[in-house]
Amino acid sequence: MKAYYDQRAPEYDDWYHGTGMHASIERPGWHEEVARLTRFVGGLSPGRTLDVACGTGFLTRHLHGEVVALDHSPSMLRVAAERAPLAELRQADALALPFEDESFDRVFTAHFYGHLEPPERAKFLAEARRVAAELVVIDAALHEGVDAEQWQPRKLLDGSRHVVYKRYFSPAVLAEELGGGTTLFSGSWFVAVSARNDSALSGG
Repeated sequence: MKAYYDQRAPEYDDWYHGTGMHASIERPGWHEEVARLTRFVGGLSPGRTLDVACGTGFLTRHLHGEVVALDHSPSMLRVAAERAPLAELRQADALALPFEDESFDRVFTAHFYGHLEPPERAKFLAEARRVAAELVVIDAALHEGVDAEQWQPRKLLDGSRHVVYKRYFSPAVLAEELGGGTTLFSGSWFVAVSARNDSALSGG
């Protein structure tokens, strides 16, 4: 999947904008909800934030405070460098974060957690809890006619074909998986949940 996202970087934002290969997809209210989502991200309290799997920086640019944006894909990071010039960019593995314990106030991640299979989820959550007191996860909302878990065939503009693991969430299910949390955003297309790391907050 890492190769897929590296190849997808030049066209990734077509998904947000509803252009390119996504132009013909019926998504009622999509553009309005993307606008709401970006306003929500911009309204998060400033702090030292690690954006994991930042991709092209589409949402990264709306984060306030000191932002470190991490992605495994150099192609994604090249786009993010233009999109979010004030962020510090790092190429690294999201499942083995190259930071000391409690280095950040918040780990933020969008449309990454839902691609993780069970062993990867456990690694990511352990790493997120290690480096920050708060984790904010944005992902795809579960809606009628969509299976909560699926393998999706995908084709890129270069003609290459890929199969991608993808999950969709209700806010309650996502919060439960994160060990308990607060719903920050609940829409037809996106959900966002915040989970606190009590051990980090208490210094334990």
